[in-house]
Amino acid sequence: MTDSTQPIGIAGAGRMAQALGRLLRESGCPVVAIAGRDPQRTRQAAAFVGVRGVTLAELARVASRWLIAVRDEALATVAADLAGAGAQAGIALHTSGVHGPEALRPLTDVGVSCGALHPLQTIATPEQGLHALRGAAFAVTAEGAAAEWAEEIVRVAGGWTLRIPARRRAAYHAAAVLASNCLVGLLDAAVRLMSAAGIASHEALRALAPLVRASCENALALGPEAALTGPIRRGDLETIALHWQALAEAPPTVRELYRVCSLHLIALARRGGLPPERGRELARLLDRGDSDDARCR
Repeated sequence: MTDSTQPIGIAGAGRMAQALGRLLRESGCPVVAIAGRDPQRTRQAAAFVGVRGVTLAELARVASRWLIAVRDEALATVAADLAGAGAQAGIALHTSGVHGPEALRPLTDVGVSCGALHPLQTIATPEQGLHALRGAAFAVTAEGAAAEWAEEIVRVAGGWTLRIPARRRAAYHAAAVLASNCLVGLLDAAVRLMSAAGIASHEALRALAPLVRASCENALALGPEAALTGPIRRGDLETIALHWQALAEAPPTVRELYRVCSLHLIALARRGGLPPERGRELARLLDRGDSDDARCR
């Protein structure tokens, strides 16, 4: 069993590091310090979490459990710095969605039990993240002491655990990006098209908000297949043709986004009963030389 009184150090001074650090500290966990590369950002992060700001070398000495919330490309460097500063025989978890424990190999090599703990939540600000993390799902890839500490954090957050094998984390994280970041991109594309219809951005967001919320709520409650409505679900060739003509003057990325999303919606609609031939007709309307069969499966 892990010792819940062992001091915790946070490596990283970004939004995730701040939100998780504050959540743990407010829940009574012994968070003692936070470290980052930039002194000013570290001071600001430390003030938000309510602990002192230190260097990575100091963090290795003052803590025996380390939560590493940094950019993916910085994981190996931070792990090496902590190991070089004397971190050993403790526990380390990183918050990357795509990487497993292998990203912390420099720490594993000196006897630290390492794992991955990724909150399946978007963190726009530390304040928003502090609330959003409560009740969230956490993707855990860990064994031994690292797994025990990861489960402790999940319990503290009132969340639930997704057990992800290391080799499957890239697929898991791609799903998370589609469900979060890509939704933001879709909304931006919709606002751009609203602008082409003469509607100002702030009005477009206000007008689209009820539609976006209802669509997401329906899809989550009923499942995407049952929640799908609109011209592709109906097999309305004329409407899609008019859309495609209007998109001729749209930015290329918006036009391509509409095309690719529509092709996936055709496949979804076919699972819900759209006749195969009508699906192929819709796909041909959006054709760019790809195989109809490949697009409509």
